[in-house]
Amino acid sequence: MRRGGEFVPLGSYTEEHLDKTFDMNVKGLVFTVQKALPLLPNGATIVLNGSIMSVKGFENFGVYNAIKAAVRSFARTWTTELKERMIRVNVVSPGPIDTPAIEGLVENDNEQEKQLNANLAAGVPLGRMGEPDELAKAVVFLARDDSSFVAGVERFVDGGFVAV
Repeated sequence: MRRGGEFVPLGSYTEEHLDKTFDMNVKGLVFTVQKALPLLPNGATIVLNGSIMSVKGFENFGVYNAIKAAVRSFARTWTTELKERMIRVNVVSPGPIDTPAIEGLVENDNEQEKQLNANLAAGVPLGRMGEPDELAKAVVFLARDDSSFVAGVERFVDGGFVAV
C-alpha cells in the first residue's frame, strides 16, 4: 500500500485492502490518542490529520474517503467526550500539498507524477498545490490559545478546493 491509501474501484475492494487502510488511518489514530490521554493536561488540544477526501467523493478512492470522514467524526465525538477536561479536538484537512505523500500515489514515474501534480493544481482555485509550511501554520493555529473557542471543527487547508 502506498502512504495512506490506494486507488481501488468499488468492485475490487478486498478485505486486505479495507484492513490495511483502516488500520493505518483509523486504528493508529484511535490508539495513539487513547494512549496519549493520560499524559494530556486539562485544557490540552488535539489536532487530527484529516483530508479533503472526507467530503469529496473521489473515484476509486472510496475506502480512503470514508476513513477520513471517520477522522472528522472522531473529532466531533471526542470534543464532547473530553469536555469535562476542556480538551479541544479539531481536524486539519489538507488538499493537495506538495509532499512525498502525493508522490506516493503514482508509480516511480516522473511523467505520471508531473501529470498528477498538474491535475491536482488545476482543481485548486488558487491554481497551485499547497506547501507543507502552509499546512503547518494551520495546525499551529488550532493548537494555540488563539483558537481557544474552536472545537470539533474540520479546518480545510486546500486553496479553496472544497469551498469553491
